[in-house]
Amino acid sequence: MELLNANGSECSLVLFYTPWCQFSASLAPHFNALPRVFPSMHFLALDASQHSSLSTRFGTVAVPNILLFQGAKPMARFNQTERTLETLTSFIANQTGFEASPDQAVEEDDRVGPLPAAPVRSIDWLFVFSVLFISGFTLYAILCTDSIRWLIPGQDHEHQE
Repeated sequence: MELLNANGSECSLVLFYTPWCQFSASLAPHFNALPRVFPSMHFLALDASQHSSLSTRFGTVAVPNILLFQGAKPMARFNQTERTLETLTSFIANQTGFEASPDQAVEEDDRVGPLPAAPVRSIDWLFVFSVLFISGFTLYAILCTDSIRWLIPGQDHEHQE
């Protein structure tokens, strides 16, 4: 947030994304092209999984999420389902009054970076630990259930006459 000048009136567009998200990856080339279209603006991309406090602070519940800031104050949220360079350009122009440069095409370099245009594959450790916890708890619950104790050798059980 230090990059957003709290006392300034400069406009910045902030993208909250995650590197493993397919939707973030498909938006990346269009977001990478925006600095050519609006050279007077600042563009920031924050990994929402690494900056969860900022994501929470600005109400990011899903990614990708795009916010327009004036200084350090959020002014508008991009809420369109079609995330293309044209819709992003229209959103910025309508909200800020800035004129877009005529270079409004996604180029091959935009697909390379700075944001990757392909989702990054990695192990989701939260999912792994969640599955292990649920499996362990289920096994524990099964072993502690009275109706199943007769299956385990050495367990005392009552006979009904």
